Amino acid sequence: GLCLLVLRLFIGVHVFLVSCALPDSVLRRFIVRVMCSVLGLFVRQSDPRLRDVNVRVYIANHVTQFDHNVINLLTSCNTPALNGAPGFICWSRGFMELGVTGSRAELVDSLKVYSSHRGNPPLLLFPEEAATNGRAGLLRFSSWPFSILDVVQPVALQVQRPLITVSVADSSWITELLWTFFVPFTVYQVRWMPSVPRRAEELSEDFALRVQELLAMELGVVSTRLTAADKTEHMKRLRHTSPLPFAPASSQPLTARPRMPSSLTGVAPEDVRIVAMAQRVKEVLPHVPLEVIRIDLAQTNCVDTTIANLLEGRVPFFPESKEAGTDLSAPSTSQAAAASGIQGSVAVPSSKPATKQFAKSSVERHLSLQERKRALYDYARR
Repeated sequence: GLCLLVLRLFIGVHVFLVSCALPDSVLRRFIVRVMCSVLGLFVRQSDPRLRDVNVRVYIANHVTQFDHNVINLLTSCNTPALNGAPGFICWSRGFMELGVTGSRAELVDSLKVYSSHRGNPPLLLFPEEAATNGRAGLLRFSSWPFSILDVVQPVALQVQRPLITVSVADSSWITELLWTFFVPFTVYQVRWMPSVPRRAEELSEDFALRVQELLAMELGVVSTRLTAADKTEHMKRLRHTSPLPFAPASSQPLTARPRMPSSLTGVAPEDVRIVAMAQRVKEVLPHVPLEVIRIDLAQTNCVDTTIANLLEGRVPFFPESKEAGTDLSAPSTSQAAAASGIQGSVAVPSSKPATKQFAKSSVERHLSLQERKRALYDYARR
């Protein structure tokens, strides 16, 4: 894959230069299509005779960031740039710049003027306004592409790729391009459908819904009512949600997350999470009974808070081991008793005893503080 990626990067530069140098014609599309096959992009089309030369607007489903480039290898068409700043990057990706940065109404007016000139290539529009994997369903079509002209031609697009998915949500076009060069091949299947005219007094919303249903039936997927804004909101929630099911409430975990034993397979998710958090507390404080830890975790729902409660004496308990019993012989009932017990227990492993008197030098006071902190850390680790 890495060898293919490096080789195809050099070939891709030549493909870009050839596509820029040659004028738009059948010869240019044939040469670029053959060179793209070396890059691993194979384009197939079914029923090319159904493509109506009189139709000025093509409507296609959106799967990858390069759908407009692929369809442009079969026929001459332009896709307006809806997102991103205009400039060299926008032009090099094959988008058409209209210079409209206002509302959708201004965009529709500009596209109507563009389509009124018969010399301009047809428009290729993606009413979903966001790419999907193309396997589950279609996003709800926006109505503005169907307000330009009264006749549109649907184009069904399917993409197949081995090993790696063809579209990843929230992925940049550069990442998708590198994965395209990395995998052995990517096959684009383009199916032309008969043109669909607008019915008498049919609203643009109804027209869009009807074309969406036709495309969904052709692709064998579901016609959903989810919009591109719903997808964006879903991605925001995924970014702010922890991918691990046993993530603690604290933002700074103390230890690594333990593996869950196979005996907890049938336990409820909430109980499994409490057990996992209790194991983490048990690793830090092995002398504390596990049942006491679970009871406090059920109330705090936080590993750090439970550890602090146990160390500061807010939760009374009897130590399990004899070693812990020498340090904490009686149940901790107050913060003062717990603090004195901890200081007494950590004095043993310390390499140098803490200073008994308040030192006059700031350097000595700092060293004494560091020694006590190191002793507390050692005790917490044991």
